[in-house]
Amino acid sequence: MRLAPGETLRFGRTPPDGPSGFLAIPHHGVSRRAGEITAAGSHWTLSNLSRTSTYVVENPEGAGEHIKIAPGRIEAPIPFEFSRIVLPAAEDLLSFGIWAPRHDYADEAADEHGGEPTAHAFPLDRTKRYFLVLAALCEARLRGAPHAPLPTVDQVVGRLRPVWPAASRTAVQWNIDYLAVKFRLKQPPESADCGPRLNGKKESLVSLALRFDLVREVELAVLDAGAPAA
Repeated sequence: MRLAPGETLRFGRTPPDGPSGFLAIPHHGVSRRAGEITAAGSHWTLSNLSRTSTYVVENPEGAGEHIKIAPGRIEAPIPFEFSRIVLPAAEDLLSFGIWAPRHDYADEAADEHGGEPTAHAFPLDRTKRYFLVLAALCEARLRGAPHAPLPTVDQVVGRLRPVWPAASRTAVQWNIDYLAVKFRLKQPPESADCGPRLNGKKESLVSLALRFDLVREVELAVLDAGAPAA
């Protein structure tokens, strides 16, 4: 179903009498008038007309990125190019996809006017081994399994052997600790105050990396033997 800017598509269990423009979802757990989708230029809005159910809009390309639309919320703007609307329906979770127009982006150099370059918040050298470790930690969630458990250190070692034959548990763990310091999740060892022990270190690293797009799916090519250099 195609929508031009300004057009609205209603969805729910029972098609109304009258004009077309309705997506029927014949499930007893879906409200008769469940919601409305309105096209708005390069984005779209979602209205949740349910009285009790929160809808979730997922970005399938965003490693778990999602937006919650509370019951009764009207015209919530959705920024994703590709989205999946998930409706809780009795004992099931139902979903359908939305494709918005491709987004436009400013020139990368548009904000630089000959002065000092802007400092990066998380400077990364994608040719270093610490980036290999970070990519291996993020791989499963970037490849479409946003709730996948993180790999163990031994699994990371096995994954990196094709591109880093000397990889070992000690080397991988050292790089994980280095990344935790680099991302300011913990103080460096030489610090006078090292702070409390960081639990869930890998989870914290992956969460931060995916939240700020420090590793993207296209960059997982560094994990494959024979891949071109970053």
